[in-house]
Amino acid sequence: MNRIRLVFSGSGGQGVITAAIILAEAAVIYEGLNATQAQSYGAAARGGATRSDIIISDKEINFPEVTQPNILVCLTQEAYNTYSGIIRPGGTLLTDKRFVQTTRKVDAKQIELPMYETVVEKIGKPVVFNICVLGALIGITEILQPQSVMASVADRVPKDFLTMNNRAFDLGLVLGAQFRR
Repeated sequence: MNRIRLVFSGSGGQGVITAAIILAEAAVIYEGLNATQAQSYGAAARGGATRSDIIISDKEINFPEVTQPNILVCLTQEAYNTYSGIIRPGGTLLTDKRFVQTTRKVDAKQIELPMYETVVEKIGKPVVFNICVLGALIGITEILQPQSVMASVADRVPKDFLTMNNRAFDLGLVLGAQFRR
């Protein structure tokens, strides 16, 4: 594995930071890799801009900030408008069809998936949207093993909600697998 630089972006309340933490913890705890995760919030906790930088590597990580991500996840139009220009050429840009209309041409593979709509339709509770996004990301990139990410989810969510989170992750895996690199 080489160094993978990711940026998750969206708005407060979408679970962007939680998803980033889960991914970094899965890399470190369950796959023995090095990872960093840093976050920034807008002025409002809910509805404000949110960004999380994640670096995963099998080597030492000296600086935790991501300036040119290999993978960019944008869950709001504002996030897309703000960050789509920073993606590394040849990278992967993942957006949700409901919240983001891709308008810019970037030198990246742009993947638009109906993640939110699928979660609402199949599960009925949008609270697990972020876990579906993680599933889609893993389905597309295979940067970590699905079981590692789900083990990290199990460490973070209340046991009563684990089945619902597993379903959301699996839905995302299926959505993302059709775009596997």
